Amino acid sequence: MDTTNGKIYIRFRFGLAHLSPHHAKMPTMPKKRLMIAAGVLAIPVLVLAWWLGSPLFLDTEVDEEFPMAAAAVIPPEMTAEEVEAEMLEAAEAPDTEVMDDMPEKTGPTALGSGEFTGADDFHMGSGTATIYQLDDGSHVLRLEDFEVTNGPDLHVFLIPQDGSMDGSVDLGSLKGNIGDQNYELPVGVDITQFGSVMIYCVPFSVTFATAALG
Repeated sequence: MDTTNGKIYIRFRFGLAHLSPHHAKMPTMPKKRLMIAAGVLAIPVLVLAWWLGSPLFLDTEVDEEFPMAAAAVIPPEMTAEEVEAEMLEAAEAPDTEVMDDMPEKTGPTALGSGEFTGADDFHMGSGTATIYQLDDGSHVLRLEDFEVTNGPDLHVFLIPQDGSMDGSVDLGSLKGNIGDQNYELPVGVDITQFGSVMIYCVPFSVTFATAALG
């Protein structure tokens, strides 16, 4: 390659060709366009990072009433909390056999209950999980004094007796990682087939906490 009079000559086998310095430069993208493109690409990455990471330092607290208490007529001299406490106490009390005729028992019946434990030192959980049968025959899972390490897209699962995810029932997204909350069980679910309640991170297939039902 030779340069003469401000021109660039490229030596070919059969002669010379020349290019002006303007044509010799490679095209480049302006810095402003590069910055805009980088910003556009960074937006979904930042959104994903926030969705995955923010639950680790943000808590969601709920405080749902027991289903029967919410529908009950509260006497003037009692609070909703006192009505709920009485209903729960009645539901968990052992049956007493008497000789006299008694009206049919009303109110929720506890079918199984267990305490939450965390999966490991990072995924921690505490509180009580109880399955109740209501007067209309429906079933509800109630979490009380509940707290679990927060995470992305946590769900509440009923786990079969063998502890596997096969045959598990997804009761939906966890309403909050702190506080009392209720989850309706699907109609027709055989409660006896399930041995535990699990808080499970769906996108990463990670167990956060489990309560064995007894």
